Amino acid sequence: MSLEAHFGANLWPVEADPGQIQQVMLNLAVNARDAMPQGGRLTLETANAVLDEAYMSTHLSARAGAHVMLAVSDTGLGMSPEVRARAFEPFFTTKPEGAGTGMGLSTVYGIVKQVEGNIWIYSEPGQGTTIKIYLPRTHKEVDWHPVVRPPLSDRSSRGTETILVVEDEPGVRAVVERVLSAEGYQVLVAGTPGEALPQAEEAGGSISLLLTDVILPDMSGRELAEIFRARQPELRVLFMSGYTKNAIVHDGRLDPGIDLLEKPFSPETLAQRVREALDR
Repeated sequence: MSLEAHFGANLWPVEADPGQIQQVMLNLAVNARDAMPQGGRLTLETANAVLDEAYMSTHLSARAGAHVMLAVSDTGLGMSPEVRARAFEPFFTTKPEGAGTGMGLSTVYGIVKQVEGNIWIYSEPGQGTTIKIYLPRTHKEVDWHPVVRPPLSDRSSRGTETILVVEDEPGVRAVVERVLSAEGYQVLVAGTPGEALPQAEEAGGSISLLLTDVILPDMSGRELAEIFRARQPELRVLFMSGYTKNAIVHDGRLDPGIDLLEKPFSPETLAQRVREALDR
């Protein structure tokens, strides 16, 4: 697979969390890769764009005005109109069973709408896919100096424990593994409960924290945690979910008091919540 990048010059500023935008681009890139099982071309683009009345007439949820466009294109399988219409629905997926729950595009949609942006899919079967995101330009005063994170050794979130991450969305799983490894943790990763259990057996009692999505193939994150805690009662557990805590408790997926990290989250929030769960 080849990668092309076309980044516009003098892009306007936008108001968005860098960690969330990184998650958006990673999720879209992973989806593009999965749509090209025989290889192909992945193209990333950025540009300034002004959405006018003509655009709004065919994109009813959009807002007129100045935006920065982010586009991810692939030369893969493409989508039918029926798939395109449901692509942002939680848990809708065309992937084989066990290969993902369909929360990737739903998470992307949530992040974009959170910053009052617009997202649109252009795709036809056999013709590849382009997903365009428009983030509204901000006119707030912008500090162009890069944010300097403290050295890892100076951060209270740093640790050395072993963490088992169970997350079926490859994009989210990759981000979590990278962030926690950079914080000094020993990270084991699994895409399904079936992959997680053998790793736990091999690790013995060395796992200090189970970081698991609530909704997983074959069983829920809570059921997986119960299996782990039956073997290791002192194991800490931190759940991840794109649902809010109130929604999950209302639907009966988790008991009140369960430790939940809501998606999307920034690398800093992830590191902080993991450290808090381990120290509790």
